[in-house]
Amino acid sequence: MSNLGAEIREQFPILHQEVNGHPLVYLDSGASSQKPRSVIEAIKRYYENDHANVHRGVHTLGSRATDAYEGARDKVAAFINAKHREEIIFTRGTTTAINLVASSYARSVCREGDEIVITPMEHHSNLIPWQQVAKATGATLKYIPLQPDGTITLDDAENTITDRTKIVAVTYVSNVLGVMNPIKEIAAIAHRHGARLLVDGAQSTPHLKVDVQRLDCDFYALSGHKMCGPTGIGALYGKKELLEKMDPIEFGGEMIDRVDLYESTFKDPPERFEGGTPIIAGAVGLGAAIDFLTEIGMDRIHAHDEYLAKLAYEQLSQIEGLTIYGPRDNRTGIVTFNLKDIHAHDVATVIDQEGIAIRAGHHCCQPLMRWLNVNATARASFYLYNTEDDVARLAAALKNTEDFFNSIG
Repeated sequence: MSNLGAEIREQFPILHQEVNGHPLVYLDSGASSQKPRSVIEAIKRYYENDHANVHRGVHTLGSRATDAYEGARDKVAAFINAKHREEIIFTRGTTTAINLVASSYARSVCREGDEIVITPMEHHSNLIPWQQVAKATGATLKYIPLQPDGTITLDDAENTITDRTKIVAVTYVSNVLGVMNPIKEIAAIAHRHGARLLVDGAQSTPHLKVDVQRLDCDFYALSGHKMCGPTGIGALYGKKELLEKMDPIEFGGEMIDRVDLYESTFKDPPERFEGGTPIIAGAVGLGAAIDFLTEIGMDRIHAHDEYLAKLAYEQLSQIEGLTIYGPRDNRTGIVTFNLKDIHAHDVATVIDQEGIAIRAGHHCCQPLMRWLNVNATARASFYLYNTEDDVARLAAALKNTEDFFNSIG
């Protein structure tokens, strides 16, 4: 049993409302988490008291804004245990971070005959950029195969990654299956073959204690809005020696060193990759979210989310005709399912009438849907503010949905 959700629920203003005449049960944190009052107030304080552009003016407001922005960088670095603060680049989110690596690093190192290795469970944001790199460079895109339960094995990773592999790009936690991949071990395999590892951390950073030095990944991408922060802000971690060799992909103010009429030079990372006015308020909000999560403790959050996912797995497994995808264990915070031959959108629409918000669709994972031999699935994703009662209401609503469609079928 975990009491975390009941303890902190009061700190999330949006959760205290009724939807369609029922108290809201928000089970779509895998798409975007809700925000605690401390994050909302931090953004409000910034705009009311400290807003100015950063790295430019010497006036008081400019100094305050710069301190807040760079302070948030320090918080991100500490949160994922980066070795150097300069290894943290602020981006719009995980998608932008992965595209930065694909466009700047991968296109410079991949040649015809080289390999890029990913898995069939990847979000489109960690698949399409590598398709584009392969098309542009002549590299070959290869996939580590999935086991029947949706996991990958180290033997298969060993057999897929070769001396021709330049990039391995893998999600830490699947946004459909909830499975946690063995990132540290995959990193060791990749490095043994001279390849670099990028980790999609969109679904792992909100739920797990992340240590990029322990994982020994070369790049790690995250999104603020999935970890109690605002939308439009995320970060890329990259090993310092790699970032220093990479060229910028956006050009303009603040990323420059010297500009002449026909040539320009650029600053060192991270400024090299943050051209233009950055996402200042977003960084402030992300920093506040990290403070919030750190105070609670990531180990406690992980245990809570894992507990609710197991509880949901057990209760939903009792519903006749309901199929759950992914492994029974080794999952965090996500339970994806289909109910008989009822389309996932219909399931989500029906239980929304009881105030329960879940995701339905292909979850930006169309190749994985085809591997599962379905067009779409429904997904309940749990986070630190959810409770056992939320799980019970979901199970009851799905049973009611089954009864409803049986009555009209």
